[in-house]
Amino acid sequence: MSLLGQLKPAKGSTHKQKVLGRGRGSGLGGTSGKGHKGQKARSGGRVRWGFEGGQMPLARRVPKVGFTNAVFRERFAVVNLRDLEKRQLAEVNPESLAAVGLVRKNQKVKILAHGELTKALTVKVHKVSEKAKEAIEKAGGTVEVL
Repeated sequence: MSLLGQLKPAKGSTHKQKVLGRGRGSGLGGTSGKGHKGQKARSGGRVRWGFEGGQMPLARRVPKVGFTNAVFRERFAVVNLRDLEKRQLAEVNPESLAAVGLVRKNQKVKILAHGELTKALTVKVHKVSEKAKEAIEKAGGTVEVL
């Protein structure tokens, strides 16, 4: 017999299921744990999430303010100068960054100025912070925004 056929739950981790509606002596007869009458005692008698018995629900009572344009937000993969310093890249562009595993394919890239840069690089990405641009040019490199 295989080991899979011998698997059992850990001792004490399982409990007997409550059996409802089997007489007063069972402790769960009579109303079967549903109390007396009311909507929640009936079959199918549950209310949807957020329902407050006909009172105006909280989600509709509170004022709605602000505006979100999150669906159309541009998302950038962030790459720091210290990451570029560690890698041996001749030219920095989204394809070369994806090849070394810093970003995924077809992602927009933004370069940030975290870390030091000592080598001259040709950078062609979608966005560059001001400080990163200064650091790249100071190291003798060039920056082109796609």
